[in-house]
Amino acid sequence: MSDFATFVFEQLPSPPLRVLEVGCGREGGLVEQLAERGYDVLGVDPDAPDGERYVRSEFQSLDGEWDAAVAGRMLHHVNPLGESLDTLASLAPLLVVDEFAWNRIDAAAQDWYEGQHRMLRAAGVEPFGPASLDDWRGRHAGLHPDGLLLRELRARYNELVFERIPYLHRWLGGPSSESLEQTLVGAGAIPAIGYRWAGSASTSTTRSSAPSR
Repeated sequence: MSDFATFVFEQLPSPPLRVLEVGCGREGGLVEQLAERGYDVLGVDPDAPDGERYVRSEFQSLDGEWDAAVAGRMLHHVNPLGESLDTLASLAPLLVVDEFAWNRIDAAAQDWYEGQHRMLRAAGVEPFGPASLDDWRGRHAGLHPDGLLLRELRARYNELVFERIPYLHRWLGGPSSESLEQTLVGAGAIPAIGYRWAGSASTSTTRSSAPSR
């Protein structure tokens, strides 16, 4: 089970519960794990897998009502941000988020990451993430920084949980990448690039509608 799945299960009330996963991706995100736990779950993504638990669409086009929504590493892509979060808050009153604060990658974090990337490749391991973060930034202009996304989330939800976490090891995938990054973050040598967040929407941002798929 991924760390994000553990976090999600810690935040969700016990089933039965209707859960919407926005941006579940080609692999289906946490949909199957949620279903195995007894949740009535729907995953939505333009590239969602086939199956009755999935809808190939943007979440902004949905109409219905869920008890909770889950968003893993996708809200920093969403545009228009404010209108999209208004829609999300109207679909489900509880939101659980795993996010990527790309703008917090400073020189020290970049040097460490790119050095680890080179060493892993030299050892015959092909990391998931890019070799050059400068090149990556050039290909991903327009992503929302964490300050903006958090401000927009907090304008619509009452914050329940916020924690910064290591992230770059997910791009590296080496056997000791996670422990090395956690040690450096804990020592203050590099910043935590990831964060997890949960919030409960105020009644003014939610609406009632008949459940719909």
